[in-house]
Amino acid sequence: MAAKRGTMFRPLAARASRGLKIANYWTIAQLSLGLLKTVRLLPADKALDFLDNAARRLGPLMGRHRTAMSNLRAAYPEKPEAELEAIARDMWGNMARLAGEYVFTDQLMRREPGAKLPSNVEIEGEEFFLRLRDAKGPHILFTGHVGNFELLPIVAAAYGLKVTALFRAPNNPFLAAELLEKRTESMGELVASGRGSAFQLARVLETNGNVGVLVDQKFRHGIPGTFFGRPCETSPLLAKLARQFDCPVHPARCIRLPGNRFRLELREKLDLPRTPTGTVDIAATTQLLNDTVEGWVREHPGQWMWFHKRWKLTGGKRRPGTRPSPTSVE
Repeated sequence: MAAKRGTMFRPLAARASRGLKIANYWTIAQLSLGLLKTVRLLPADKALDFLDNAARRLGPLMGRHRTAMSNLRAAYPEKPEAELEAIARDMWGNMARLAGEYVFTDQLMRREPGAKLPSNVEIEGEEFFLRLRDAKGPHILFTGHVGNFELLPIVAAAYGLKVTALFRAPNNPFLAAELLEKRTESMGELVASGRGSAFQLARVLETNGNVGVLVDQKFRHGIPGTFFGRPCETSPLLAKLARQFDCPVHPARCIRLPGNRFRLELREKLDLPRTPTGTVDIAATTQLLNDTVEGWVREHPGQWMWFHKRWKLTGGKRRPGTRPSPTSVE
């Protein structure tokens, strides 16, 4: 009888747990959005500096800080603890600025009459923006979560280069809705990661369009590889699209500079590894992407999100007959 009562109460407990989770998401979203609306009352530079300073103090109190420090120790075993702590605080400052820049995008990206770009943005590789804008045929651009990576499609649009960007919405549905609205206003065409997104990107490439992909997140049941010398799993999506369409793949990144300034870089296409039959090698290309992003992070370690569980391996076996989403990340 007791076992039967326990079985009856399980659905109620599950619904209660989901309700508490939704309530928690709503509370966090309201607090976060309320804070951003408040700082919007300040001038952009002062507001972003305030968020940066606050995050450097509050970030180390969060549970994710332990994950960040553990990842930093593994990535830089030769560095002293104080230097690793400084990198982690830089990371929290960068993440706070990124959040604040959603609010101030219109101010940060304001251009003087006749200017192609805002005065606080400098470009390396302008010729590639222009070449891709004028060239026929599909192209893939990739980047990582470094600096303010959201500015890349905005700047591409300033050059007349249309890019359909793949993005992953936050787990918090209330924050996700707000961020999607802001992103759509400034970034143009977006594809949310998840089931069916690979087909949407393929359709863009089929019509000689351009797609942008972030490549530095954990991917369940992904391609085995390494990042900072540690085993990891990476999405094969970009490599599979490059093999299917045999199109150029260009690295692009944003570097945060002092004084709320940015440098955006677009580079020549990568020489992708090939199999003996001449097709793009999926595993080797995926590792090449890891190596490229690792080089960026080593140059500016405080501008990458070390609290991400990039090296957490899937473990266990997939249930028979199931396949992961081609853009399933954590």
